[in-house]
Amino acid sequence: MTLNLFVRKLHRWLSLAFTLAVLANIAVMFSGAQIMWVGFLALVPLIPLLITGVYLFALPYLGARRDGAMREAN
Repeated sequence: MTLNLFVRKLHRWLSLAFTLAVLANIAVMFSGAQIMWVGFLALVPLIPLLITGVYLFALPYLGARRDGAMREAN
């Protein structure tokens, strides 16, 4: 498995974990309980989700630069 495929798969699973953490936060807010750590629960997958998202966003631009350098060399 290449790095790009691994990062894509990791990004998908992190987005699922983030969604579940947000839903848990909403459920706790509606129950009226004051549990602070549930609010911070969404930050755990959010940081690596941001890193993998920036990497996936930059892939087409980095690939275009690499392709352009290859064309100039030929």
